[in-house]
Amino acid sequence: MLDRAGQLSFGGWALVRNRTAVAVTALALAWAAGPAHAANVRVAVAANFAAPLSQMAPAFTAATGHRILPSPGPTGRFYTQITVGGAPFEVLLAADAQTPRRLIAEGHAVAGSSFTYAIGQLVLWSAQPGLIDDQGAVLGSPRLGKLAIANPKVAPYGAAAMQVLHARGLAETLAPRLVTGDSIAQAYQFVLSGNADAGFVALSQVAVPGRPVTGSMWAVPASLYAPIRQDAVLLEAGARNPAAQALLDWLKTPAARAVISSYGYQLAP
Repeated sequence: MLDRAGQLSFGGWALVRNRTAVAVTALALAWAAGPAHAANVRVAVAANFAAPLSQMAPAFTAATGHRILPSPGPTGRFYTQITVGGAPFEVLLAADAQTPRRLIAEGHAVAGSSFTYAIGQLVLWSAQPGLIDDQGAVLGSPRLGKLAIANPKVAPYGAAAMQVLHARGLAETLAPRLVTGDSIAQAYQFVLSGNADAGFVALSQVAVPGRPVTGSMWAVPASLYAPIRQDAVLLEAGARNPAAQALLDWLKTPAARAVISSYGYQLAP
């Protein structure tokens, strides 16, 4: 909900939608100068993290000279593209921790390079004000028509959504009303366009710094789904690219963590 100060708050947590850009710029300037030779880094980025990565990209380039070439999509599809299709991604910013571990074990990523860059928050969101209550009871109500989720087979946020439905005993009841998107980005678009009344999406998609929060939402209690630990990993294709390692280092800086936190993610220690 929005408090009187114009902040999105729930569970004692508040998301300040202003001052992020100023803080990031200041921290970026304080960071060490980047390498002399600039390069590009091809990044496969989980759809829920596309916006934060886009916001931090200019500060990353200013600090290092390198440029990010992002490709957003579902983590499961990236795994297939890397292992079967030989996609030349150099860094993977996954929506889970399992995929980077598998890629390392199977020789497609560099051992010891993975770490948790963000911990995601699942929300039930509707573009309609007042439809979603603060307990998610609308899931069991005839008021709810189509419900959008990301494909649970390839998108960790979709798998988390199904865990919530099973925990609430509603998986079978709501199955005929589910609208499944390839990624969390498509699930969000289904709701935004009105093709679904509500959907399970990432908090980062609806609580964007600098924008008013619209519609209604329920922050799903973390007890209803497994933690969405989002890990980054250096892929074999980027092992010799200084820009790839620079990006992984950048994600650990105060400047990057300020952006990540501003989108509602929790930060790993």
